[in-house]
Amino acid sequence: MKRVLFLCTGNSCRSQMAEGWLRHLAGESFAAFSAGTHPAGQNPLAARVMAEAGVDISGQASKGVEVYAGQAFDWVITVCDQARESCPVFPGACQQLHWSFADPAAVSGSEAEKLPVFRRVRDQIRRRIEQFLEEERR
Repeated sequence: MKRVLFLCTGNSCRSQMAEGWLRHLAGESFAAFSAGTHPAGQNPLAARVMAEAGVDISGQASKGVEVYAGQAFDWVITVCDQARESCPVFPGACQQLHWSFADPAAVSGSEAEKLPVFRRVRDQIRRRIEQFLEEERR
């Protein structure tokens, strides 16, 4: 089983969604994990928009990157620019990738104004995970 660690700053939205999508789309061929350089707890809107798409991430927890220190991963994928800058090299990673997604938690306004942004980022992450899986199957 190939192991993938998704990193972002807060491990509240983007990396949580990426972990959920990989688990949902890849089945048993990948083990997905996520962490943050400064974990902030899972954003409830991330869990909500993932549930709308049929993926339950409510059982996932926000964790610090140190939880995975010393573990081996086939890929470490940063999903925000800040995580890439603060964690440029992850020991134990065979390959490192960077996928830049906007932070939906940074959007201000009402929940009704935030939800479309969360949905857009959710869908962008899904497409990128699908592309990643297609590339790995070749």
